[in-house]
Amino acid sequence: MTGHIHQNPDDYVAEVLKLYLKLPETPRKANTNDKITAAGLYERGIQMTTIESAFLLASVRRLGRSPDLPPLSPIRSLAYFIPVIQEILEKQVNDDYLKYLRMKVRSLCSRNRIATECG
Repeated sequence: MTGHIHQNPDDYVAEVLKLYLKLPETPRKANTNDKITAAGLYERGIQMTTIESAFLLASVRRLGRSPDLPPLSPIRSLAYFIPVIQEILEKQVNDDYLKYLRMKVRSLCSRNRIATECG
């Protein structure tokens, strides 16, 4: 995973969408609005590590919810992650935190028996 903005916006958008679609509880394929949202992230200069951290943090929060609470509906849009991306930008997380989030998502997917690639 690179920590810089790709020179080619199409490659950047493709990588964002690939990460997004690998997450638990996301659609099987991206729609036009997802592509527009990913292009907007490119225009803002958001680094791929920031995006991945936000995706994983949101997934950890969703997967780690108490089983006593009503289930959340599936994520239907890449835009769902925009507030978490902003949160990550404000906190300036490091590579160790990203590694922790990857491990936590895998652990929660296993615990919740989610049959997706899960981070």
